[in-house]
Amino acid sequence: MRGWIIYKDSANLLKPERYEIDRFMEEAAKQNIQLEVYAPEDFDLKVTLGGDRSILLHGERVPLPDFVLPRMGAGTTYFALAIIRHLERLGVYCVNTSHSIEVVKDKLFTQQILAQQNLPTPNTMLVKFPVNVKLVEKSLGFPVVVKTLSGSQGSGVFLSKNASEFADLMQLIESTAPKANIILQEFIQNSHGRDLRVFTIGGRAVACFERAAPDGDFKANYSNGGSLKPCEMTPEIEWLATQCSRAMDLDVAGIDLLFDTDHFTICEANSSPGFEGLEQVVEINIPQAIFHFIRIRLGLFDNRQAVQEN
Repeated sequence: MRGWIIYKDSANLLKPERYEIDRFMEEAAKQNIQLEVYAPEDFDLKVTLGGDRSILLHGERVPLPDFVLPRMGAGTTYFALAIIRHLERLGVYCVNTSHSIEVVKDKLFTQQILAQQNLPTPNTMLVKFPVNVKLVEKSLGFPVVVKTLSGSQGSGVFLSKNASEFADLMQLIESTAPKANIILQEFIQNSHGRDLRVFTIGGRAVACFERAAPDGDFKANYSNGGSLKPCEMTPEIEWLATQCSRAMDLDVAGIDLLFDTDHFTICEANSSPGFEGLEQVVEINIPQAIFHFIRIRLGLFDNRQAVQEN
């Protein structure tokens, strides 16, 4: 089995995911999978009827892989999406698809889909300038969470504690980036400084852990220095995570859940979830599980390999 990882360190990432790339390469070697890592700019493509002749790698025609793992998440550019779409057109299985990556990049669109599916999400508003502060206070209240439409690892997420602080932040954004796309979400008090990350593969919830923010912070991100601990996979957690990943059409996903009184609400979905922290606190081999799923999906599964893995 042959595969490509499409990856590039991005300014949108606070912590480049070298751990994840190294783990994929390590596990691929164990499973006799030929795996190579490329950046989007390594490719050239042309729209033609000519099959694999329409995509070049370093200017040369190369055999197409069996699968592709895009690992850019919210940092996926239009050019990278075009490469993924083109590979899909040529029959290459991409984990995840260009459509699902594009959907979850847009946090408002994600919330719209989840609401349409009657899944619990925080109340959300799209910002337009000048911002009507009284309307925000009436609709969402304060504190309120301010987010850019695209971001990962907690980047582009702020908490405005009151109307005055919020008004100052909106004035700053309007004066410096008037075309910025901003959404507002109600603040779930019970989840202040903590949340759950559920890892799903092939529509199954395979692992769950709790993230806690450093003292004084409200963003529970491991990349920002947060702490982690394993969490029991309850039926509610499993149902929310699997329903969310299916609604987003994600074969591999990281679903973030917020503590909402005695239940949970869906914060967002991630198409290229990191798993460094997960593998430290939960006994699971994520690359092995992903490759196992890909083999089954492609019909390339070897029963002897399953015996070796078990």
